[in-house]
Amino acid sequence: MLFLSCAYAEKSNPQLDLIVSALQKVDDPKIQASFLQGMLSGLTGQRNVVAPKGWMTLKGKLEKQNNAEVKKLVAQLSQIFGDESASQAALATLSDDSARLEARRSALKSLLAQRHAGVPIVLESLLNQPFQLDVIRAYAAYDHQKAPVILLRKYSKFDSHARRAVIETLSSRKPYARALLKAIEQGQVKKTEVPAYVARSLKSLLGEDFEKVYGKVKEVSADKGKLMAQYKSKILSPAMKKADASRGRAVYQRTCAACHIMYGEGGKIGPELTGSNRADTDYILLNILDPNFDVPEGYRMVTITGKDGRVYAGNVTEEDGAKVILTMVGQTSVISKADIKTRLVSKISLMPEGLLLTLKDKEFLDLIKYLRTEKQVQLPKQ
Repeated sequence: MLFLSCAYAEKSNPQLDLIVSALQKVDDPKIQASFLQGMLSGLTGQRNVVAPKGWMTLKGKLEKQNNAEVKKLVAQLSQIFGDESASQAALATLSDDSARLEARRSALKSLLAQRHAGVPIVLESLLNQPFQLDVIRAYAAYDHQKAPVILLRKYSKFDSHARRAVIETLSSRKPYARALLKAIEQGQVKKTEVPAYVARSLKSLLGEDFEKVYGKVKEVSADKGKLMAQYKSKILSPAMKKADASRGRAVYQRTCAACHIMYGEGGKIGPELTGSNRADTDYILLNILDPNFDVPEGYRMVTITGKDGRVYAGNVTEEDGAKVILTMVGQTSVISKADIKTRLVSKISLMPEGLLLTLKDKEFLDLIKYLRTEKQVQLPKQ
């Protein structure tokens, strides 16, 4: 087989050889999955790794057991080991409308990790699927000439979350950024739809050409920039490897869930985080450390003064011709429009500054680990 000859053209990893050898003697699917997950974690970010000795034999054994979790892990590892048949199976799952959503998202993730050349040509057909945001962001992994044309052609029909994902994706590569700048210049993309953190990235990519069209890019204040650098160094430290997403979920529930929805749970005061760009460290830190730096229109603090002198402050979560509903943490106010004297929209976010300062370093890293997850994790056992 071509796969085997290529795989053993170079010396394999002795540690992987030992794990595969040990797995040959294990029949419990839970233990098998644990071993395979450990292998996968250790190989994260690697491509075309030489397959361990005995891998094809083990692969055949594990696939015959028909355990869904084990088969998924075997498929992901096989792609890392350069098995094109595994990649083709993942492509088939990705394009299969009848496959489970989680299976299709997992297939896309594994294919992107390997930068498989077959992905870009199928992405356009997937832009109306439930995992639309994943598909849009997938273009960032490739220098695909047609990507800006495809995304910008559909831009006006996307909702606000998808449009934000398009803008983030098109700021990831210089050729994409040039196409985005042209769209801004022509009014296809409004300047107000470009978040400040993306504008900073576009300025670094395109220089003065960007500011000629967009205007002056707002810079992070010196003290906030210094604070971001400090927290970023913590994320890049060896301690991050010991962070635990389950503990991080508990931290999230304590500090963030009152205002933000993630995985279907939480309050509706701030933007939903499930589909946000949580893998981007700068995005996370900027929005936590300086929440007033770039506040989306729908999440700015609104102050309403009633004709009776009462003052309300919060987020507008619902509005019609007769009433406005303002929401703050633990409180909702329904205000008749007939009773409103003045209404002021500020550029300030309801999110408080200094949130991270209340956390210990271990709690901070656990929270970051949780924010980077792609599916819900269990809370830690008491």
